[in-house]
Amino acid sequence: MFVTLWEFEVKSGSEELFERTYGADDGWARLFGRDAQHRGTRLLRDVGAERVYVTMDSWESREAYEAFREKFAAEYEELEKQCEVMTEKEKHIHESAC
Repeated sequence: MFVTLWEFEVKSGSEELFERTYGADDGWARLFGRDAQHRGTRLLRDVGAERVYVTMDSWESREAYEAFREKFAAEYEELEKQCEVMTEKEKHIHESAC
């Protein structure tokens, strides 16, 4: 299994939209779910920091993740652009093979 983590600081007032878009049933999860090797997406909220979230996306392997990014590059970039209006900061914080 391969996991990638992203940290986001969400703009004030965008929390609900962000949670829908980055949650388990919409936006990113829907796009990732188009690939059979996607193993799930989790959205976590940092209780110690206002408007800070972490996403955890799981894939069968690093190769599966990379193949997905190549195959769905246009859709990924389009969704990324749509989501920029919700966030102050975005940071890729970790990748690991489990």
